[in-house]
Amino acid sequence: MENQHNKKWVIIYGSVAVVLIAIYYLINLPLFESWSSYIPFVRKLSLSLFLISIIFLISKLIERLINSQNHLEGDRYNLLRIVRFLAIVFSLIVGASFLFQNLYAAAVSFGLISLVLGFALQAPISSFIAWIYLILRRSYLVGDRIQIKGFRGDVIEINYLDTSILECSGDYLGNDRRSGRTIRFPNSLILREEIINYSGPQIPFIWNETAIQIAFTSDLQFVEDCLLEAARRDFAAQYPKYDMKKHAQWEPAVYFRNNIYAWMEAVVSYPVEPTDTTGRRNRILKYALPLMNNAPDKVQFPEGSVR
Repeated sequence: MENQHNKKWVIIYGSVAVVLIAIYYLINLPLFESWSSYIPFVRKLSLSLFLISIIFLISKLIERLINSQNHLEGDRYNLLRIVRFLAIVFSLIVGASFLFQNLYAAAVSFGLISLVLGFALQAPISSFIAWIYLILRRSYLVGDRIQIKGFRGDVIEINYLDTSILECSGDYLGNDRRSGRTIRFPNSLILREEIINYSGPQIPFIWNETAIQIAFTSDLQFVEDCLLEAARRDFAAQYPKYDMKKHAQWEPAVYFRNNIYAWMEAVVSYPVEPTDTTGRRNRILKYALPLMNNAPDKVQFPEGSVR
């Protein structure tokens, strides 16, 4: 779909460029001698617009090339943003050269304008600098789950001035599912706040844990075996492209602790993708609890006097 969209714009910019370069040369024909006073202006304008069309044509061709490669979603998004930004910058340079007699005058004028705008637009400029920092430092990419200044969610858009995330948890949820709300914050926030990134291509998992309350008279080894079997089975079914046997660091673990209400908790700790925390917890419980309920002589849950 994206390639079809780019193809349409390639045709449009290419056609416009052909028309403009034709005007640049045809305007010198004797047919237009009566417009002699306007010819220099028309030629310069048509040449400037031709160059701008070529710039955007090249940017669309580069975008098609980027979309055809097997880049990560976040890297592809950043590359496209850089290409579009450079196209705008080069177009502004061409436009400035048209408005002024030469590039030196344009540069001086641009410097003076930048000085004035620098004082008036400090916040947007800080956010734009932060965007450049994001591109170079890769603190987070589109698709990552992040937390910053109390905001937590999945990054869906990184603009030149702000970032948009789909909120997770929030005011109305007690789990990590998306709340349906969109949070936008200025990019400059990353320059003064710590960023917690739950995602990344090198470390696809974070660690989560689920606790089950049991009586002190339970068979702890049996409980541990049930929880480990549930965690391993779900890992193999949910993440088939990862082999847990080759990565010992992803092996789940079970530990026990005393609960403040005078019973015991069996806690299973396991790796999980940041967007799958609630689903993985549910699947582990749905598999482990029937195993334990089928062995009432080995597993007692806190009820009545068994506390």
